[in-house]
Amino acid sequence: MAETLESQAALSTSSSTPADKDGSKICILLNATGNVPIIKKRTWTVDPNKTVSWIQKFIHKFLKLDASEQIFLYVNQTFAPAPDQIIKNLYECHGTNGKLVLYYCKNQAWG
Repeated sequence: MAETLESQAALSTSSSTPADKDGSKICILLNATGNVPIIKKRTWTVDPNKTVSWIQKFIHKFLKLDASEQIFLYVNQTFAPAPDQIIKNLYECHGTNGKLVLYYCKNQAWG
């Protein structure tokens, strides 16, 4: 079941469909790579107008990393999107099977 990414609020559950019926959420699959802690819930839904940097900040807070540690995101193990890139645009160009697959790590891995 997918959960909704919320900045500092409690996580709320939603449907497991790729997007809500009104199209207001995008399903994201978060995969750990390298020596970063694994998030047990891998499937999340997110507002399509959020940016990549917002996802990075969420993961950083969720994992309770030190301020000096960085999170790098990669789309489909291929490239690192720009921090100001909108999730909706990434999903439209790189979404597969109704999900946007993002890999996160603490060190640069691909690209």
